[in-house]
Amino acid sequence: MKARYVFIFLLVFAVAGLTTHRLISSETTKKPDNTMVPAHTETAAFAAGCFWGVQADFDNVKGVISTEVGYEGGHTKNPTYKDVCTDRTGHAESVQVMYDPSVVSYNDLLKVFWEIHDPTTPNRQGPDVGSQYRSVIFYHSDEQQAAAIASEDALAKSGKYRNPIVTEIVPAQTFWRAEEYHQKYLKKHGQAACGI
Repeated sequence: MKARYVFIFLLVFAVAGLTTHRLISSETTKKPDNTMVPAHTETAAFAAGCFWGVQADFDNVKGVISTEVGYEGGHTKNPTYKDVCTDRTGHAESVQVMYDPSVVSYNDLLKVFWEIHDPTTPNRQGPDVGSQYRSVIFYHSDEQQAAAIASEDALAKSGKYRNPIVTEIVPAQTFWRAEEYHQKYLKKHGQAACGI
């Protein structure tokens, strides 16, 4: 009789352990670099000039889990920084943002995007000139597209800018991760912002 209770206890304990394991693993996922992130994340992508500063700005937003700099919106496969700088690949220097929508909304990320650059200068931000520095929102869903269009319309009607907004709002394309030395560049070099 005692053995039966021990068996039932062990069975209940094992089932509880499996359930707990499933709960933990369903709430997190593992990235390729083995870091654990919440499973309920979403992805956004923006181009707003030199990606070093854009990445640093999004890294400071509460609810942003990770960022990567790279190249998006072009026609060349596996572009390098050198390729993109020729202004012939069609890519924009962009930042892919992984965020927790329960902490920060996509609309909040759009506000950051509009605040950190001048969306009225085609193919230019500060001293950086070329199509790789253009202003782009790469949307990942119909909801993101609608939010981006609405935020652009609201900004255009606000009267903040004398010139028209030239930001492209286009579907997300292949994101080519930039070379490692570009990732978190400002942080690696002890800088808070690009020297514009």
